This record gives sequence, C-alpha cells and structure tokens, in this order.
Amino acid sequence: MRFMLIVKATEYTETGVKYSRKYTDAVNAYKKSLARAGVLLATEELQPSSNGIRILYPLHGGEPEVIAGPFTVGQELIAGYTLIDVSSEDEAAEWALQMPFPEGFGVFEIEMRMLEEETETIHDPRTLAMAADLEDQINMLKK
Repeated sequence: MRFMLIVKATEYTETGVKYSRKYTDAVNAYKKSLARAGVLLATEELQPSSNGIRILYPLHGGEPEVIAGPFTVGQELIAGYTLIDVSSEDEAAEWALQMPFPEGFGVFEIEMRMLEEETETIHDPRTLAMAADLEDQINMLKK
C-alpha cells in the first residue's frame, strides 16, 4: 500500500526560512530510516509558491487562466512530501508519527493519503521507458 505523507506549507516555508541544523539532521536520519526499512519511494521539498503558478480551468470550458505565485498560506499549499510503500495504514501512520517537526515554528501539519492502487499502472520509470521503446520498435516493424 502506497501512502503520501504531505507536509503542509507554513509562513516559514513560504518565506524560505531555513530550519536549524538539529532539525535538518533529524529529517535526514528519518529519511535514512525509511530507506533502511525498504519503504521509501520518494521524498522531496518544494520551493515556495512564489516560484510556482496555478492553472485554473473555467467551469464551462474556455481558455485556462495562469496565475503566478505567491499564494496565500492555507490548507491547499504543501511544502514537501514523502512517498512510502508499506503493508498497512497503521504502519504508514507509525512512519508519519515519526516524522520530525521543527520546534518553534508554529503549527506543523502532516496529511497522510493513500494512493490509488491500479494494477495496470506501471510506476517504475525504467519499466515505463522500456515499454515506450518496445512500443516504438513494434510501430517501426509494422511500417
């Protein structure tokens, strides 16, 4: 079962405030423990929303609107994520509860969401690349 641990953005992450060395070391140790346990699929930190855009599609069709950041800090902004593959929701919650949080920087929120499990979906980038190459070769042979 794959889960995404979503770290919500704060005023601090949006302004690019750097956390303490102690916190950074704790995060690195956490990531290493996920990797050693064989559950880590990916983990990334996002740049502040001032470096992003939003694309809004009108309700009844038409041209999309592109809006440049920064955006207001709220429930919809994220600062980073960790993607894990575990055997149960309880195990995912255990890992989420072990994620370090920066003390003295206000409320720290992690949202845990299970990913859809589609058996027909290929997740490994190398497998996707090989499948695309194979499809190209088959198409060349058909010509």
